[in-house]
Amino acid sequence: MNHTILFYIIIAILVIEFLIETVLDHLNAKRYADPIPEELNDVFDAAEYQKSQDYKKTNYNFGLLTSTFSLILTLVFLFFGGFEWVDGMARNISDNPILTALLFMGIIMIGSDIVTTPFSYYKTFVIEENFGFNKSTKATFFMDKIKGWLMMSVIGGGILALIIWFFEWAGTNFWIYAWAVVAAFTLFMNLFYSKIIVPLFNKQKPLEEGSLKSKIEAYAQKVGFELKNIFVIDGSKRSTKANAYFSGFGGEKRVTLFDTLINDLEEDEIVAVLAHEVGHYKRNHIIFNIVSSILLTGFTLFILSLFINNPEVSMAIGVSQTSFHAALIGFGILYSPISEITGLVMNYLSRKFEYQADDYAKNTFAAMPLITSLKKLSKNSLSNLTPHPAYVFMHYSHPPLIERIKNLKVKI
Repeated sequence: MNHTILFYIIIAILVIEFLIETVLDHLNAKRYADPIPEELNDVFDAAEYQKSQDYKKTNYNFGLLTSTFSLILTLVFLFFGGFEWVDGMARNISDNPILTALLFMGIIMIGSDIVTTPFSYYKTFVIEENFGFNKSTKATFFMDKIKGWLMMSVIGGGILALIIWFFEWAGTNFWIYAWAVVAAFTLFMNLFYSKIIVPLFNKQKPLEEGSLKSKIEAYAQKVGFELKNIFVIDGSKRSTKANAYFSGFGGEKRVTLFDTLINDLEEDEIVAVLAHEVGHYKRNHIIFNIVSSILLTGFTLFILSLFINNPEVSMAIGVSQTSFHAALIGFGILYSPISEITGLVMNYLSRKFEYQADDYAKNTFAAMPLITSLKKLSKNSLSNLTPHPAYVFMHYSHPPLIERIKNLKVKI
């Protein structure tokens, strides 16, 4: 296909995706003032509900600004030869294809992050601060940025270098070897993310002895779930929002509780949240997500192998000299509609899995503590209690709170 046609297809994809997201955000925003469903009347009082509405409206307006800026920046790059300019900079430094690609991607990704840093700074220190969520210091904010860039350079750069080396060595069959590397990396990160990556950003410590730990261990023993690793993370270092997550499998599985979660919930509510996480493990959702992620990666790399040698793909983003890295950018945009479709399928399955994990918690522990914990967490994060169904369909990996509560109230 002619590169001019591909160029306009890329422009059309970017603009259409922006318009779809803008319409979805608008539909969602129109429901912010809807009355609270009867089942959720006890989540917010009048003042808190007004604060929740103000928070959502502020984020809606800010999101519209940032997405518009991002689109304009990308279009300017495409129309005025930005990618060609960056490619020229990288080639002036090195003519080695791997080093050139690393420089090209590094300039674009880190440069983009630097340009958008004022937005994330405003989001953290103005919006989140004004609504009482932010606990991060400016030093922590900028250290997180630097650590993120270093991680991206080392891990992302290392994987990209290996993939290009496979391409130089195996041609279009590179995707098979690249897939094996990415699959191994995915498994490794699922096993050791909490041990290796999390400590770079947060402190973790084992849950102290006491009634909470005893209740968690008693529940784990009751359902036959071997659990040696229960950690508390200092989530309050950055935000008042609470969370808990499960990571790893086999002997490396662990549960991590945010200190904010422990502060916000009663002990039975925390055990109910944990029971939900155990439900994900018992229903093999963790394994399913890992396997499906690896399969989707293989599919994407195979499709990439069909495009990567086509000079028209590089030229479509304005880069005159055909290269793996330029074609990768063009392919990424051209592939995004397919990525949207696979994302919709994964979100649908994720919402199903959430119901299954809720059912597991209800059947093996109790429904009411999980209901009250979900209400408290929604209240503390000022979450949207009346999202538009279309927005839920496109973006939600978890069912809306009202749907989860209705499901939990269904008798066993």
